[in-house]
Amino acid sequence: MSATSQAIQQSQTVSRGALWTGRVLSSIPVLMMGMSAVMKFLHSPQVTTGMAKFGYPENKLLPLGILESSCVILYLIPQTSVLGAILVAAYLGGATATVFRVGDPTFWTPAVLGVMAWLGLWLREPRLRALTPLRK
Repeated sequence: MSATSQAIQQSQTVSRGALWTGRVLSSIPVLMMGMSAVMKFLHSPQVTTGMAKFGYPENKLLPLGILESSCVILYLIPQTSVLGAILVAAYLGGATATVFRVGDPTFWTPAVLGVMAWLGLWLREPRLRALTPLRK
């Protein structure tokens, strides 16, 4: 048996505390991005103003809302959660760069949400834990 398969077998169980901590950490970026996508779909005046501040025209709200909600949906489905986490991190990385570019002091918010998404998935997904073990 290879070392990787042994590590996967040993890490198949997730403690109840880690599972719930992972779920709570995962829910925060999901809720924030979900709310953001809905506000884009509704063309909220706050979102329209904010997007203009960051250099995006109003006609980009719908495509960004679709992209954002697609990332969240993929993240929520257990079979596609790792792909979803990659896409969520990419989306939030772009958001971080956009906010940082204009000098907005809240640039750290999307970066923290991306870290929370990955940490939440790592805590609740034993296969991911096996691929990225912490050394003792």
